[in-house]
Amino acid sequence: MASEDNREISLILATDVGSTTTKARLFKKIGNEYRFVCTGEAPTTVETPFEDVTIGVRNAVTEVENKMDIKLLTADGIEIRDSDVGDGVDLYVTTSSAGGGLQMMCFGVTKSITAESAERAALGAGAIIMGVVTVDDGEPIFRKVEKTRFLRPDMVLLAGGTDGGAVARVAQAVEILAVAEPKARFGEEFKLPVVFAGNVEAREVIKKTLTEKFALDIVDNIRPKVDHERTDPARNAIHKLFMEHVMSHAPGYDILMNWTDVPIMPTPMGEGVMFRTIAKNFDINVIGVGLGGATTNIYSIFDERFVRTVSANLGMSYSICNVLKEAGVKNIIRWLPFHLSEEDLIDILTNKMIRPTTIPQTLDELMIEHAVAREAIRLAFNHHKFLARPLRGVIPVHQISKILEVTVVGLETYIDMLKIKLIGGTGGLLSHAPRRVQSMMILIDAFQPEGVTKLVQDSVFMMPHLGVLSTVHPKAAMEILEKDCLVRLGTCIAPKSILEEEGEGGEILKMEMEMPDGDTVTESFSLGDLRRFPLPQGEEADVRLIPNKKYDVGAGNGRPLETKIEGGVAGIIIDARGRPLILPENLDDMKSCLKRWFKEVDMYPRRGLI
Repeated sequence: MASEDNREISLILATDVGSTTTKARLFKKIGNEYRFVCTGEAPTTVETPFEDVTIGVRNAVTEVENKMDIKLLTADGIEIRDSDVGDGVDLYVTTSSAGGGLQMMCFGVTKSITAESAERAALGAGAIIMGVVTVDDGEPIFRKVEKTRFLRPDMVLLAGGTDGGAVARVAQAVEILAVAEPKARFGEEFKLPVVFAGNVEAREVIKKTLTEKFALDIVDNIRPKVDHERTDPARNAIHKLFMEHVMSHAPGYDILMNWTDVPIMPTPMGEGVMFRTIAKNFDINVIGVGLGGATTNIYSIFDERFVRTVSANLGMSYSICNVLKEAGVKNIIRWLPFHLSEEDLIDILTNKMIRPTTIPQTLDELMIEHAVAREAIRLAFNHHKFLARPLRGVIPVHQISKILEVTVVGLETYIDMLKIKLIGGTGGLLSHAPRRVQSMMILIDAFQPEGVTKLVQDSVFMMPHLGVLSTVHPKAAMEILEKDCLVRLGTCIAPKSILEEEGEGGEILKMEMEMPDGDTVTESFSLGDLRRFPLPQGEEADVRLIPNKKYDVGAGNGRPLETKIEGGVAGIIIDARGRPLILPENLDDMKSCLKRWFKEVDMYPRRGLI
C-alpha cells in the first residue's frame, strides 16, 4: 500500500458492509484535490444462503466498474495497482456492521461508576452492548453466572476500581466471569477476548484467573481516579481484538481482510471519527446520528467530551417493528397528516421488516417511514442522554450514600441544546430522501434543536468510508468530506421557553434578516408557527433575533441575539412550535397542524404516486 504522502494514490475504493446493503464509493484525485466520483450498492450477503460478505462487496464494486468502465476486481479480490495507470485502485479500505456488528458484555464493580464508564468505552469503539454485570447490581450470583454463560458476545470489557484501591471487589467480578466461562459468538474453539481496564493492583489476580480460559489484554484503567475517565486505551484494544478474534471468524471476513492492508473498522466507529473531526475542525459542539437498518447510533461531542451510544433494537429495516413496539403506534401515527388505522400501520411495518430491502412506492409509504425515523432518533437520543452526563461518584466518600438516595436516579445530561451548534445525519433513509427539506425536518422534529443550529447530512452515506480512510489518508478524507460528503441543509432558529409550560398564542419572536443582496426580511412569529426562508448553500445572512421575555435564542432570557447564519439547500427554518414540541391530542387538530406545517416548508408534493 502506498503511503499517505505518496502522490501515486490517485484512485481510492471504499466499501461499507451494512446490515442490509453493501455500499461501494470510488474517490479520485482530480487536479490537486480528492473528489467522490461514483457509487455502487448491492444487498449484503452475510446470511444464508450465501454466508460470505465478499459476494455483496463484489456485486457493489461491479456496479462501480460498469458505471466507470474500469476494471477493479480480479479472481482474488480488489486489484491494487503498482502505478497510477492501468486497472485497479491505489488504495482499498472498508467498514462493516453486518452480522450484528461488534457485540460486547461489560463487567464492573459499581453499576453507576465503573460499569457506566466501561459502557461508554465499548460504545465509542463501535460495539453493541448485550449485557452489563456488576458486583452491586442486586442480582444473585447464580443469576449473573447464568446470564453471562448463555450470552454469546464477541468480547468482554472488564473494569473496576481506581488505581491503588482495594482488589477484593474487582476479584468478585472476575470470578463471575471465570465461572460462567461464556463462549464466543463465532468459533467456539477459540478463546473469548477479554479487555481488562481496571485497578492496576488487580492485574496479577486477573492474569492468574483468566489467562488460561480467555484471550486477555490488559490496558490502562478507565477510571484511574474517581473524578477522571480515560476510555481511549480500552477503545483501541477493543478495535485491535475485534480484528484479530472476531472479524477473522465471521462469514467471509477472513477473505475480505486479505483484500485490504487497512484494518476493517466497525461502521459506527467510522461515523464517530468523522463527527469528531467536524467538531474539532470547526471548534463547536456537535450531535450526529447514524440511522441504519438494524441500529440507530447517536454521537455527541460537547465541550470536547465524546459519547457514542447505539440503540441496537431501533432501525429502519430489520428493527423497524422494534421502533413500533418501543414508540407505540400512536407516537408514529402522530407524524402522519392523513388517517391510517393502527392495523394498517402494523401490517405496513411488518412487511418492511420481512422484506428489509424494499423502498416506499407511494408518498404515503414514504411519510410513514419518515414518521418511524423521527421516533427511532427520538428514542435513541433519549437513551444517549442517559450516558452523556457528568461522571458519577465524584463526591466525598462519606456523602455517597446520601447523594445516591436523592439525586443519582435523576442525574441529568450535560448536553445543553442551546449550545449545540451543528446537528448532522447519516444513513440511507436520510441520504435518499427525495427532498432535502424532508431529512432536515426529520432531524429537527427528532432532536428539537434550540437557539441557532446548523444542520447537515451525508450526501450519499459515505461518512463511514471517510472515517476509515482518514486513518491512512486524512487529506483525501477531509477534502471529500468538505466538497462531496456534507450537504448543508440550512439553519434552524428555535426559541426555547424558560417556563415549564408554553403559553398560548402571542408573539414570541421577531426576526430582522439582512440578505446577501442587501434586502431586509422583517418577520414576527407566534407560538405554533413554522416558516421557511430561502438562503442558498454557500451564502450567509446577518440576523437579529428578538425573543419574547419568556424565551431564549441563545443570548439569555428575552435578550436579542445578533449573528450570522448559513444557508443551505433547504434554507432557513424558523421553528416557533415550542420546546418541547407537543402536538395537539385531538386527532383532527393534530392532522390539521401537520398539514399546515408541511405546506409552510414545502416538505411533500401532492400525495400520490412518487
